[in-house]
Amino acid sequence: MNDTQTISEALQLLADVETATIGHFRSEGFMAPQVQCLIDDVRIVGRAHTVSLPGDDGGALSRAVSEARPGDILVIERLDDDRHACWGAVMTAAARAAGIAGVVVDGYVTDVGAIRAMGLPVWCRGRSPLTTKIRGGGTVGCEIHCAGVTVRPGDIVLADENGVYVASPHEALATAREALVIQAREPGIIARLEAGETLAAIYGQPPAAGDRR
Repeated sequence: MNDTQTISEALQLLADVETATIGHFRSEGFMAPQVQCLIDDVRIVGRAHTVSLPGDDGGALSRAVSEARPGDILVIERLDDDRHACWGAVMTAAARAAGIAGVVVDGYVTDVGAIRAMGLPVWCRGRSPLTTKIRGGGTVGCEIHCAGVTVRPGDIVLADENGVYVASPHEALATAREALVIQAREPGIIARLEAGETLAAIYGQPPAAGDRR
């Protein structure tokens, strides 16, 4: 399987995977749980388009959005800043026009109402009225560190109501296959529980000493 096929299959399979399922058997690749989506009941998967923003400088965002391909997920490293909102209504409109699937920010946003109204999925740490300025700094298409995870351009990003997972295309494909096997078993387990079986019996765990349940 060539790289293009790997990417295509990984994206297709991960579209049906929950990040929490992956959390049952993987420990790496998960962003800090404080990074959450502003919109409920959403799941996106796409290739990472990375940007690094220093301090209060949001200048590189316009270039990042203009260079993004439809379906990309914009992943933004905020370096040493924990006060300024780099994303708001105007950037959301620009991202939608560019066909960007969603945005992940290791920091804050503003104009939350407008972002929600436009329907673009945005993961962030919260909101702030203090915004970045256009000073001309920042880097697009580089390796970044976002919310505890190293993200490289072209990595696969899966983001949903539980959080954000990032992996290389080959790892993402293997992860998706394993996760789908687990998810396929869940309805049967739930049906057995509803029929009166215990988790201990289903998973083959002997009852603890003195446990008569």
